[in-house]
Amino acid sequence: MSDKKHLTFNQQCYELLKQIPEGKVSTYKALANALGTKAYQAVGNAMNKNPNPYVVPCHRVVQTNGELGGFAYGPKEKIALLKKEGVHIEDNKVVDFKIHFFDGFQP
Repeated sequence: MSDKKHLTFNQQCYELLKQIPEGKVSTYKALANALGTKAYQAVGNAMNKNPNPYVVPCHRVVQTNGELGGFAYGPKEKIALLKKEGVHIEDNKVVDFKIHFFDGFQP
């Protein structure tokens, strides 16, 4: 899509986020890689500034080791949303992380 180059960094992150299916999670690193950058922290900042987290599912983004990371509405809400989608969480970490991991981003 040629108009993507006119999107801000955050908007590019949100477009990628919409590709993560229910029941799957991805990482800040995977999103950054899909954007062609190593700005993992900038991806995290974009998630934190997500203006519509229930439509643009930033709750599906976790740390590379499967730990939950942050969420604007707090960890309990992030866990509840993930569990509702069938992602099991124990000790603030995704169980069977490799099974739930999504990295199939399309440009």
